[in-house]
Amino acid sequence: MNLSEKILTTVASLPESKQVEVLDFVEYLKLKTEKEESSNWNSFSIASAMRGMENEDSNYSVTDLKETY
Repeated sequence: MNLSEKILTTVASLPESKQVEVLDFVEYLKLKTEKEESSNWNSFSIASAMRGMENEDSNYSVTDLKETY
């Protein structure tokens, strides 16, 4: 019996109210995993886009960054 079959058999033996809890937890884990993967991809994308720029001279000075009113 593989892991998926074991999970299905175990969940099927639970009362329906507990099966609903298991489903809620599985959906939470799925959403959490998707967010982590998205976050990892965003970090990778930014790092790739900025690669090599750390050695470039800046076109702006500190005074350019200050707000004036």
